[in-house]
Amino acid sequence: MVGRIIFSNVKLMLILAGNLSLFLTKTDDLYAQSSVAKQIQTVIDKEYQSLENLYKNLHAHPELSLQEQKTATLLTQELIKAGIKVTTGIGGYGIVGVLENGPGPVVLIRTDMDALPLKENTGADFASNQVAKLESGKETPLMHACGHDMHMAVWVGVSRVLTQLKKEWRGTVIFIGQPAEEKGLGARAMLADGLFTKFPRPDYALALHVNSALESGKVGICSGYVLANIDAVDILVKGKGGHGSVPQLTIDPIVLASKMVLGFQTIISREIAPQVPALITVGSIHGGTNDNIIPDEVKLELSIRSFSDDVQKALVEKIKRTCEGIAYASGVEKQNYPVVTIRKEYTPAVYNDPALSKKIGDNFTKLLGEEKMVVLSPEMFGEDFGWYGREKPAIPTLIYSLGSVNPEKMADAKKNSRTIPSTHSSAYLPDLKPALQTGVLSMASAAMLLLTK
Repeated sequence: MVGRIIFSNVKLMLILAGNLSLFLTKTDDLYAQSSVAKQIQTVIDKEYQSLENLYKNLHAHPELSLQEQKTATLLTQELIKAGIKVTTGIGGYGIVGVLENGPGPVVLIRTDMDALPLKENTGADFASNQVAKLESGKETPLMHACGHDMHMAVWVGVSRVLTQLKKEWRGTVIFIGQPAEEKGLGARAMLADGLFTKFPRPDYALALHVNSALESGKVGICSGYVLANIDAVDILVKGKGGHGSVPQLTIDPIVLASKMVLGFQTIISREIAPQVPALITVGSIHGGTNDNIIPDEVKLELSIRSFSDDVQKALVEKIKRTCEGIAYASGVEKQNYPVVTIRKEYTPAVYNDPALSKKIGDNFTKLLGEEKMVVLSPEMFGEDFGWYGREKPAIPTLIYSLGSVNPEKMADAKKNSRTIPSTHSSAYLPDLKPALQTGVLSMASAAMLLLTK
């Protein structure tokens, strides 16, 4: 009763001040958001144990990129149980769920499904002991070390929230279960298979990703370019092998490769403007079989990262020029110049639409509190979610960070200068309950904000 009296008095004062329209806009939005948030939380509380069980099942049974058959089947069953129409086999094991609820905007919500070839070292009682075969035929242990299991559990939770609260929104939701994110192939495959022609074309596209440098209970948004272009590059350096005791009779490809590695660093420091983010990483170098044998060839594997398509193209060209220049200076004949191959696993830079970022960010601040909505800086990680925003006409997209580290562990690590296990680490495991709850609450709230009546 007291609240209503105060509310009425404030309303009267604003009417007298000629600000009724402002009052109605602000207070109606505030009360509506508060009411919807409470309803979302009620669904989360009811569904939480089931979602936790689902998460643990997904974590314990990871599948490699392009092999996500059982995972896709499980997610399909979950959407069907929620009353959503599902189409399978889009771009491989990709799935598309369509939830229609009258006229209104179309919002795409994506989860990735694949895991990594990594042996788990978390000690969790639901840890993975799965193995699979790589393309080479070699067996490898598997682990959801990048948090895709959390993404999927959140995604299923959001599907349950939106189906149970249909009276609170209008429009269409497209639930995307995407394969092969880790290889940068899944989004392109689904788009090439008619994702935006066979199904309603989205007005907005949303995704989230666990953040191993952010406390659970928090979310983070970076507006504009948030994640990098990435090209994977293979270089075959050819030389002339021979005995280590007579190097003058050889052209040593190990020396050539070493010069190239140093030359690549000079590209960044002297050929790219200091204000422009760019990165060349030599992640693998292999050559030779014995200490006294100069080999015929050396193999290098690189990753190239930037936010600009023009810079990315320039980096590739400069790498080729550097390789050929070093080969020429070392007496390599032209037909034996280094072979530079760009792999198909390209991922484009991810761009968070500024207007959408602000709208969702403001909503998260009201939803979670100012201290739990963090403004983030761009990072050089890659994500093939960027493909959805590159379709023409452009679709406003947003991928945001979901905090996944126990706050006490984070504080202790900072105090004692210790490193928290990052994603892609065999020891990475999210702080389950707060991360899962915050993920469902934030994504469901973001979708419903865009799907207003």
